[in-house]
Amino acid sequence: MGNFNFTSNAAAKKLNVQVEGSMSREDAGRFIQEYNQIVSTFDPAQYEIILDCKTLNVSSPDTLPMLEQCYILYKESGFKKVTFIIAKSPVLKMQLSRVARATKLENYEIIEA
Repeated sequence: MGNFNFTSNAAAKKLNVQVEGSMSREDAGRFIQEYNQIVSTFDPAQYEIILDCKTLNVSSPDTLPMLEQCYILYKESGFKKVTFIIAKSPVLKMQLSRVARATKLENYEIIEA
């Protein structure tokens, strides 16, 4: 089961998102619903979204389409920058990079911490 938490920082113009565990289709659906509610309260073009994925597991093939939907949301929302912070994991880094290319998300960075 995956968990997530959103924290908006208006002063710093950042949306911090903590994502952990293995996301199921249901988790992803809840994530998208909560994401839409939070993002509707500010102008994403002025914000950076920072996704803390240090305890996120590699997505299974059946949940990859949901991960792609999230990337499309980040792109369509128009965030200034999308930053993924991960633990040192070549497989997760490769998966996140591949999804970014597939969805044409260009303004992203992956930081290994």
